[in-house]
Amino acid sequence: MTSKQRSYLKSIAMTTEPILQIGKSSLTPEFTQSVSEALEARELIKISVLQNCLDDPKSIAQTLAERTNSEVVQVIGKKIVLYREGKKDKKKILLPRA
Repeated sequence: MTSKQRSYLKSIAMTTEPILQIGKSSLTPEFTQSVSEALEARELIKISVLQNCLDDPKSIAQTLAERTNSEVVQVIGKKIVLYREGKKDKKKILLPRA
């Protein structure tokens, strides 16, 4: 992903609300599955890490990206933004050319 594409995705993510929350149970297989399903439906999602989660948001983002075959767009404080390109016929977000 180029910096121009990342910047474009960040601008979209600024106006979206977090749709998932990570709590004290941290990364469970069920949570990873729900992230994957959300990425399938939306392509770009924002996740909120709650105060009672003791793990580092950056490490959580990396682990989620690896498990869901997605890319980390940004991690700011306790907010994580992930992107995974949709199927060719179901693309919702058109990225700027590289």
